[in-house]
Amino acid sequence: MTQLEQILPQIPSPCYVVEESLLRRNLTLIQSVAQRAGVEIILAFKAFALWKTFPIFREYISHTTASSLSEARLAAELFGSKAHTYSPAYTDEEFETIVSCSSHITFNTLSQYRRFYRQSLGRCSLGLRVNPEYSEIETELYNPCAAGSRFGILAADLPSSLPEGIEGFHIHCHCESGSDVFARTLKHIEEKFSPWFAQLKWINFGGGHLMTRADYDVDLLVSTLQDFRSRYPHLKIVLEPGSAFAWQTGPLVTRVVDIVENSGVKTAIINASFTCHMPDCLEMPYHPAIRHAQTLETDNLDTARTLPYTYRIGGNSCLSGDFMGLWQFDHDLCIGETLIFEDMIHYTTVKTNTFNGITHPSIGMLHSDGMFELLRRYGYEDYRDRMD
Repeated sequence: MTQLEQILPQIPSPCYVVEESLLRRNLTLIQSVAQRAGVEIILAFKAFALWKTFPIFREYISHTTASSLSEARLAAELFGSKAHTYSPAYTDEEFETIVSCSSHITFNTLSQYRRFYRQSLGRCSLGLRVNPEYSEIETELYNPCAAGSRFGILAADLPSSLPEGIEGFHIHCHCESGSDVFARTLKHIEEKFSPWFAQLKWINFGGGHLMTRADYDVDLLVSTLQDFRSRYPHLKIVLEPGSAFAWQTGPLVTRVVDIVENSGVKTAIINASFTCHMPDCLEMPYHPAIRHAQTLETDNLDTARTLPYTYRIGGNSCLSGDFMGLWQFDHDLCIGETLIFEDMIHYTTVKTNTFNGITHPSIGMLHSDGMFELLRRYGYEDYRDRMD
């Protein structure tokens, strides 16, 4: 029995549980990569923004990346350092505050640069997002280099001399990718943009570098970055993964509240929701693991009808498609039983919603000493006040 399973009676359901020992494992690896490669790796809030864990993060990293006014304020006010900020489009109403909370400002287009650079010149290091027109991301929803993308400036549209104040390039074209993908992509980046490198002080290779995944070739990442630095020693290199920090650092603990059978297919309804609380399961689509169950890589309902102890899992919302399947257990599920969805910390709490007014899962931390701390419990007021 795991440490988490030993304290299940202390954990409210549903609840996201960050396991401190697993978080520190990831942070230690990321810090090691940064030191070995001679680069800076910063946290992208778009995947993880649980600010009550920031004291732990500050033991390993110094900066974060933001994509909005709220994220920039979170960096400056609660992480304790100004953000590396990029947004597809800044607005007049927010830009002044964003500048005050940022050490770096990246513009998505030349028109955005022309509109706002005077307001930020001399106050932040300025950069442009560029588009290498190459990405190996297979899910189109997450591909920033797809034809017609709204992200970044093409090499053909850059002036030979960069605009006043531009010191860096920001390039993001990975999504939970391996270091082999980065090595191949880097060739395209250099082919497209190396003519401008002499004019730069820094280059940000974005996120999507899943260096904490078990099969990730960390040594290849380090050597690839070292080789790039040897060719361009004047460039400071930044990576800003999100998932890598929170990868496999804790589950979502739920409870079965009903079991429905229709046409021979059993669906276990839980007190949480895929569309509300596990959105990547439907968007990617990503088929999560459930502890002590076998994930069946099929949606064939005949399998559900014939294999014993096989269930779809249904969310507790009114969306017809709020379900996933199939999983096989070693027993018949019963109402009140706990189901633990593995690896549910990254891209969950930052993307959840209150559709149907379903109670948002609590957030807790299992500390390294085995003590459970409830960080936040949500209720009716949180739903109500969204629309106040």
